[in-house]
Amino acid sequence: MAHEICVTRGGGGARRMARVLAMALLPLMAACAGGGSGSGNWHGALQCAPYARQVTGVKLSGSAASWWAQASGQYPRTHAPKAGAVLVLRATGRLPDGHVAVVRSVRSPREVVVEQANWVPGRIGRADPVIDVSARNDWSRVQVWWAPIHGMGKSVYPAYGFILPLR
Repeated sequence: MAHEICVTRGGGGARRMARVLAMALLPLMAACAGGGSGSGNWHGALQCAPYARQVTGVKLSGSAASWWAQASGQYPRTHAPKAGAVLVLRATGRLPDGHVAVVRSVRSPREVVVEQANWVPGRIGRADPVIDVSARNDWSRVQVWWAPIHGMGKSVYPAYGFILPLR
C-alpha cells in the first residue's frame, strides 16, 4: 500500500514535517511480520502475528506465512475451518509476510468470521468475513472483507489452511 504525502513548495519546514509524518506512518504500513520474542505483546506497531499469538496462545513467531511450516509437529493443521483456529495466508507480492487471522465462527463450509490485526493498517477487525473461493472447497484460495468499502475485497489470496491451538 503506498501512501502519498503532499508537500507544498517552499521552506524546509514542510519537508521536515513530511519526513516526520512519513516516519510516523511506517508502523501502520508494516505488513504482518511476526517479529518479537513470542511475548504476545501486540501493542505498539500493530501486526497480525503477535496479535494472533496473544489471542490464541499459539506459540509461533516470525512472519505470518512461516507459521504453517512451524506448526508441523507442534500443532494440528487442517483445511477445514474451526472456531479458534488460525487461518494462515501465504506470502504474495501484496502480502510479502503472509497474514494470519483467528477464526471466531464458521458460518458455512465456505465462510468464516475472523478477528485480525492490521488487515486494514493500524486496526483490529473483530468480525470480518472470509470466504473460500477455491475450486475444491479446500480453503486454498480466499477473499477477505475489506472494511473501507464495506464489502468483500476483490483480491483472491492463497492460503495454507488452519492451525488448531492446543486446548
